[in-house]
Amino acid sequence: MQISIILLIILVLYIVFTSESKWEAFKIIISAGFIALFIRTFFFQPFTIPSGSMIPTLLIGDFIFVSQYKYGYSKHSLPFSLPLIKGRILEKKPERGDVVVFKTPNDNRTDYVKTLIGLPGDKIQVKEGILYINGKIIQRDKVQNSTMAVHNNYLNEFDYIEVLPNGRKHIIRELKGDDGSSDNTIIYTVPENNFFLMGDNRDNSIDSRVLNYVGFVPFENIIGKAEIIFFSIDRNKYGLNEFWKWRVRFDRIGKLINKKVNIFYESS
Repeated sequence: MQISIILLIILVLYIVFTSESKWEAFKIIISAGFIALFIRTFFFQPFTIPSGSMIPTLLIGDFIFVSQYKYGYSKHSLPFSLPLIKGRILEKKPERGDVVVFKTPNDNRTDYVKTLIGLPGDKIQVKEGILYINGKIIQRDKVQNSTMAVHNNYLNEFDYIEVLPNGRKHIIRELKGDDGSSDNTIIYTVPENNFFLMGDNRDNSIDSRVLNYVGFVPFENIIGKAEIIFFSIDRNKYGLNEFWKWRVRFDRIGKLINKKVNIFYESS
């Protein structure tokens, strides 16, 4: 949401300072605002990644487009979550392995992005760092031991390729090995019309494993599916006062989220 506002402000300032007629500028601004609002509500909304909970799939400083239409629309599809839609309309269920943006149930305001792991009725548990779904162990392969030809500068020895029951693959990170604070959990039974989501950076993610903050995520709270990285900046701990030291990650621009890892396995 913040990125949408920033882009709109930049557009408004450009129009104001380049237009000869203030009335014409006003009409253009209003028209552009309606078009931007329409696209943001019904098609795509930009988000930025502020934390490392989805590393290595998403990095701090990635800018992503989220498809609003993928799962239908709820009040959280609207600006400021205006309560104009009851429940969800034109709904289509998300799939296991989708990277989704949602409002945390704790406050219904904060935007989170995580990978969808559990569907309604599923039993989810983590034991010694290994994910179990409905009592079955989920296969994972260490990236360094695989023949995966992914030329990715952002992977390391802590990364695994996890293969979900529907065949979808994604890369997870286990910085603390298999004995981190969230590597041994209770069995979570996902309620009807709710989902269980986890960060790919398993030892550095507040997600559905934390019942008193995120917990199970109602379908109504899901905003959309993260589709593509359209821009990426590595600030390298430099603030706004040293913005010229930021580095653009050109190799991440245009990257379809999780596409490369799935194409490799499908063709091997």
